[in-house]
Amino acid sequence: MLNFDQEIEKFQPSLEVDQAEEAIFNNDLTDIRDILDTILQSEREKQQ
Repeated sequence: MLNFDQEIEKFQPSLEVDQAEEAIFNNDLTDIRDILDTILQSEREKQQ
């Protein structure tokens, strides 16, 4: 029978998952909020 507590203690995430997580969190992607901020800033500059 499996001892789940023992198995969890031995668990090591694969390097691929760690590398993917790092790439995702460190990637500076433009999201919709950035796009809207740029549009609003542009419109404000036009009005001045």
